[in-house]
Amino acid sequence: MAELTNDGAPAARGADAEPPPAVESLISVARDIATLAGQLTLRWFGQRDLGVTWKPDGTEVTEADRAAERRAREEITQRFPHDAIFGEEEGGVIRRDGRTWIIDPIDGTRGFVRGVPLYATLLALVDEHGPLVGVIDLPAMGLTLAAGRDAGCWLGDHRCSVSERTALDGAVVNTSSFETFDSEQFEALRAAGAMMRTWGDAYGYFLVATGHAEAMIDPICEVWDLAPMPVIIAEAGGIFTDMSGRPDYRNRNGIATNGALHSAVIDAMHPTSGAADG
Repeated sequence: MAELTNDGAPAARGADAEPPPAVESLISVARDIATLAGQLTLRWFGQRDLGVTWKPDGTEVTEADRAAERRAREEITQRFPHDAIFGEEEGGVIRRDGRTWIIDPIDGTRGFVRGVPLYATLLALVDEHGPLVGVIDLPAMGLTLAAGRDAGCWLGDHRCSVSERTALDGAVVNTSSFETFDSEQFEALRAAGAMMRTWGDAYGYFLVATGHAEAMIDPICEVWDLAPMPVIIAEAGGIFTDMSGRPDYRNRNGIATNGALHSAVIDAMHPTSGAADG
């Protein structure tokens, strides 16, 4: 199938084509779709009985997860019928030669079912060059962060940027759970003076992109957790890689930093690796 432009029309492509920038209208549509799906989750948020079931991997899932993903899929299919869709709850495929929307209807379901308002609805649009658009919607907080390739990272009308801290000593480093860390890596970061916090999942990346934290580390996660982050962090002026320093969201782990501290964070976790910025 031919590559699609930002507006969904077929376009010529070549092996050496430059990554296309995201057009403003596409970012706006992605923001709207994520917000619609996120708002739907509020019907269940705060309820005592959410009908929680458990998936084979041991993670929780609710009807809110399923309903939000269905809503996002409906909107995408109606607006972009030629694009592929890959979601946490209903699966799908990620195209190598076209565009794919990647959906995480509730990132932070464990917190969601306990009434913690830091969960997010995530949406990414990826093409053959990688993430083109990324959205973090925080429904319970009424905040939506959206970014597009070469178009900036925006919280409403405010253009976001990462912090300017250059020392790991005193830097705020987030993670979703300390249990996912190798104990030596965790202690190495603490010894370097990092202030370790569990403002995790997508909210941790939100804090990095908006300059309120210096790093977010996800030792164990999934593609749908990470797909929006490379473009969001890059457009805010930071760096996203996997934990070895490779710039790939598909490796089921990730590090986002303000850029100035990226090598320091990786070196603290892998003191003999010599890994460089991705």
